Amino acid sequence: MTKFKIPKMSTLKIFLLSLFLPFAAFTQSTVQTIEHGGITRSYRLYVPDIYDGNTSVPLIFNLHGYTSNALQQEIYGDFRGIADTANFILVHPEGTLDAAGNSFWNAFGTTSGVDDVGFISALIDKIDEDYNIDLTRVYSCGMSNGGFMSYRLACELGERITAIASVTGTMAINAPAACNPYKPTPVMQIHGTADATVPYNGNSTMTAIETVVDFWVDENNCNTSPIEYVVPNTNTTDLCTAKRFLYHSGSNGSTVELFKIQGGAHTWPNSTFIIGVTNRDFDASIEIWRFFSQYSSASLSSITTFSDALAFQIYPNPTQDLLMINTQKNIQSVVFSDFSGKQYFNHEGHITSIHLEGLSAGIYFIHILCDGEIWTEKIIVSSMLD
Repeated sequence: MTKFKIPKMSTLKIFLLSLFLPFAAFTQSTVQTIEHGGITRSYRLYVPDIYDGNTSVPLIFNLHGYTSNALQQEIYGDFRGIADTANFILVHPEGTLDAAGNSFWNAFGTTSGVDDVGFISALIDKIDEDYNIDLTRVYSCGMSNGGFMSYRLACELGERITAIASVTGTMAINAPAACNPYKPTPVMQIHGTADATVPYNGNSTMTAIETVVDFWVDENNCNTSPIEYVVPNTNTTDLCTAKRFLYHSGSNGSTVELFKIQGGAHTWPNSTFIIGVTNRDFDASIEIWRFFSQYSSASLSSITTFSDALAFQIYPNPTQDLLMINTQKNIQSVVFSDFSGKQYFNHEGHITSIHLEGLSAGIYFIHILCDGEIWTEKIIVSSMLD
């Protein structure tokens, strides 16, 4: 098994610990816990004052780096002011401790017993129970190890994660080959060419940044010739400059963006705290929200219907409480979910009907694995008759 050295943020941790405590008392965030995988996990939840519960709002996960924590990431990669005006709920989950006692995300999937993908999925369900969340607009971003984890979520939880952004993170060297995204997934990468922790050109365990970008451009079927923008050098004392590369016209409107910071270090652009060469010409948090706000899973999900596949009959559609499946093919599994990817029915093996009693009226999807292929049909569930 390949061993990975997880990117470290010890310099950030030492510098910020002396600064964060005065700020912590003034945030609106609450610290909450959830049980998952036999572990009590905690997270910081930021709900803007303008949230009233009447309208469903987006949900953003902001994941800390290696050796860092939720409070530090909340302040270092700060989205709170944006959430206050854009009206989204912000979550800063805590990772777990590795063998050395450092907080981390199991972004490479090599640490047994730590199910961080399942943890994030469980958090989506928990927060959706407590708040009015638009489950078609759930996003993940992160710093360093948190960026790695966001990429893993895009690969393994794409039915629930709409888009991701990575600041100073990348993918493990073997991750692209094992990544099979559920849908076109918009990706933003922000990275400095002088990053000594996660090298821009990669190494034996980390994929080069432009290779990662090329992978997602290919996965999303984007135009391989990007539109290039020079970020105005509004701060001439930050020791670095930036360019933005936009790979456009992907499947269902998806895009990939790269902010390449010439001379930039392992830092979050325009953070209040300067730790190493930090670009001040653009704000990473503002750009990430600008990027996220364009996308909904409802528009990104590619729907392949049975209309041209006479071997299947799925009826009635619309339905109220029962869905019949008629086929001569060998069904391996059936999943019934909503637009967000939340599953209401999951069955292994052949099946001819699904009972839908108690399901709210709305649009759902049935996904049938058959002869190694997944067939998807949009299903309308109508209200029960009186």
